[in-house]
Amino acid sequence: MMWFRDTKKRERVSAMLSIYRTEDSRISSFEKAEKGCWIKLTDPSDIECEEVSKGFNFDLSDVRAALDVEETSRISVEDDYTLILVDIPSAEVRNNRRGYTTIPLGILINEDVIVTVCSEEATALTSFLEQRVRNFSTKKQMRFTYQILYNVCMRYQALLKNIDKKRTELEERINEGMSDSDLIDLHELESNLVYFATSLRANGAVLDRLTRYGNLRRYEEDVELLEDVVIENKQAIEMTSIYRDIMTGTRELMSSVISNRLNNVMKYLAAITIVMAIPTIIGGLFGMNVPVPLTNAPFAFVAICLGTLLICVVTMIVLKKRKML
Repeated sequence: MMWFRDTKKRERVSAMLSIYRTEDSRISSFEKAEKGCWIKLTDPSDIECEEVSKGFNFDLSDVRAALDVEETSRISVEDDYTLILVDIPSAEVRNNRRGYTTIPLGILINEDVIVTVCSEEATALTSFLEQRVRNFSTKKQMRFTYQILYNVCMRYQALLKNIDKKRTELEERINEGMSDSDLIDLHELESNLVYFATSLRANGAVLDRLTRYGNLRRYEEDVELLEDVVIENKQAIEMTSIYRDIMTGTRELMSSVISNRLNNVMKYLAAITIVMAIPTIIGGLFGMNVPVPLTNAPFAFVAICLGTLLICVVTMIVLKKRKML
């Protein structure tokens, strides 16, 4: 079933609906949908969703599924089409810091076209438009789908390496002195890993179901590509787990360093308190309204001050030997 965009409605809908098709290993933009094309929906309007739904007999709720940020990864095989919903990484700003979360990416496949739906521009899809993917063809829908999923996995891995690099930078600043900002940065990195771990496990369940579905039309070489996708997704899960463990160790290290520095400050303050208490005690004893030694001595004040200073110096030497100063 062919579908053509109504030129009369074109001005009323947003430009977030794009149509592409590969010819002789080159991708080109089209004004109308043809067999073997790729329809790319980025934050589509209601009109665009309805056009695609009616034009290719997709359920409207399936077309809009990827626009719900709370939608979980899943695969649904209908009579006329297949819906694959996976989570992809997305940049966002949290606490005035650049962080990452995950958003759904919907892939709808039927015998004629492949449709991708996302609430924002997906990095995993731009490489196809820039023709940086080998053996890419919009006419081979399942291979195209596996290539998208492969790009998603590689994007996760790239961001995970970036997160670990930022963690390393935080560790290097521990000796220079930590601030509240460093603790918040570490918390944001941990939040990124939590989002990634949850989404990667859900994506893994979708990939497992894809490997078991035998009624999906695909070429023999696509099976090997799907296996690569599964391997890369498992590797991303393993990287997330390792980095979370390392991040936990980093947090424990920072906590230990903070506690150790606090203990050193408390020891220093305790030592200063002990030294400062000596003149107070001696001054209090010689200030009592009772007979005390050196009461009538002409140089009593000087002698008491020198004696107090000597005791303070000896006390400081003892404390320093005990590493309290």
